[in-house]
Amino acid sequence: MTTSPSQDTRDHRVLIGFIAGAVLGAGLGMLFAPRGAVELRGRLAGSAKKLGKTVSGRYKEASARVGAAAKEYTSKGQEIRDSLADTVVRGAKRVERYATEAKTDHGREAPESSAP
Repeated sequence: MTTSPSQDTRDHRVLIGFIAGAVLGAGLGMLFAPRGAVELRGRLAGSAKKLGKTVSGRYKEASARVGAAAKEYTSKGQEIRDSLADTVVRGAKRVERYATEAKTDHGREAPESSAP
């Protein structure tokens, strides 16, 4: 007997829901259990604070790295832009010089006039 893809998906969702419910129930049971749970709740709170500090520290490190990389790439991009602009200006000046020379050379060529 084969099952359809939608049946398989439904089965996976039920299994995931069951596992998530079990984990959530166990966590809530530990949090709200009387007496010995005070120590457990303290440990959980301490772990949560430690995790929060770790995540915050790593976020700051990652943020600093991304900022430094962005600054570096911005600088490199500006250097490339400036170099390209210089190249374009040099090329434009060469074209202008060639055009001026061509115009001058063309003006030197005197048309031969034929006498009537």
